[in-house]
Amino acid sequence: MNARVLFPLLVSAGGLWAAFAAGPGVAESTPGGGTGPPRNEVRIGVAAEFRTIQSNGWPEHQPDFPRRGNPNTARPQRYQFRVPVKPEVQPLPVHRRGYWWGVALNGVPFEPGTGETWDNRPDSAWRYEAATGFLDLGLDEHHAHVQPTGAYHYHALPSGLVERLGGDGETMRLIGWAADGFPLYTAFAHADAKDPKSPVRRMKPGYRLKAGSRPDGAAGPGGAYDGRFTQDFEFAAGTGDLDECNGRTGVTPEFPGGTYYYCVTAEFPFVPRSWRGEPDESFFKNDRPRGSGRPPSGGGPGRGPDGMPPPPLLHALDANQDGELNADEIAQASAVLRALDKNGDGKLSREETRPGPPPER
Repeated sequence: MNARVLFPLLVSAGGLWAAFAAGPGVAESTPGGGTGPPRNEVRIGVAAEFRTIQSNGWPEHQPDFPRRGNPNTARPQRYQFRVPVKPEVQPLPVHRRGYWWGVALNGVPFEPGTGETWDNRPDSAWRYEAATGFLDLGLDEHHAHVQPTGAYHYHALPSGLVERLGGDGETMRLIGWAADGFPLYTAFAHADAKDPKSPVRRMKPGYRLKAGSRPDGAAGPGGAYDGRFTQDFEFAAGTGDLDECNGRTGVTPEFPGGTYYYCVTAEFPFVPRSWRGEPDESFFKNDRPRGSGRPPSGGGPGRGPDGMPPPPLLHALDANQDGELNADEIAQASAVLRALDKNGDGKLSREETRPGPPPER
């Protein structure tokens, strides 16, 4: 079954896609022969408690790279992702460095953040946004571009994939899986999250631009918070339909009994910036420089910019994992500490404050 056959089958509500959501089943495209350009190869199945996604990361179209703003050449990859079939919601959003956020149904991963910073330091607190239009990072018409490793990846809605799956706006459209196992949809969902017969409308994220101006001098780039940096935005509970992970709980066509699910929105954060569950370690990119004995500057998951683990409490309180505590993180400290108290005895032991182990590679 080649890639051109795969997508029409996915569109069929009673066809092959039903096996993806409900139980064991496989869809695949076989590798192309000869010396022609690469073709989309993806295999999705369910075995025991895991859903597996194997792909070459090549979209169903030919990526047009290098291009202005992105000098990298796209190359097929070898991805072997897995996610739990029954993911669990955690009491607080989960943050990890060095992970793909999730993967689309065509096997192309999602990467919400960027490596470009205001002061060109990998550990900088001021990272440019890819999809707000202030810095040309070479996104194509599918809201994707290419990493130096050759990995093609999405920063916002994969418009070509959505079109192949049947379009957007008429129904909830499943487009992928987050690294924690919860499903990913476009921005259109039921107005009443619990009623599958309620009309579908565009979900509004709960993020907004911060008021005032950024710090300047050595502390920051200055100027008004206008959206060019990730740190220009803040979450304001109750201002949108979605939570801080850009998700909600409700019924979907694939999960009529209800589930937590994420949305890719047309406004920030576009692709979610954290998880409601624990991401699987198969999404750790492990893209450290060749010959390096430790993670690159910026840390990798659970590490500081020098490659060393941060103090346990700093790791727990630092929601955006930038190595320091901002005013919002300090305000949430009490809730975070209560969540760490697993046995509810009003005290925190060393085991309760210790972060989980890094991925084994």
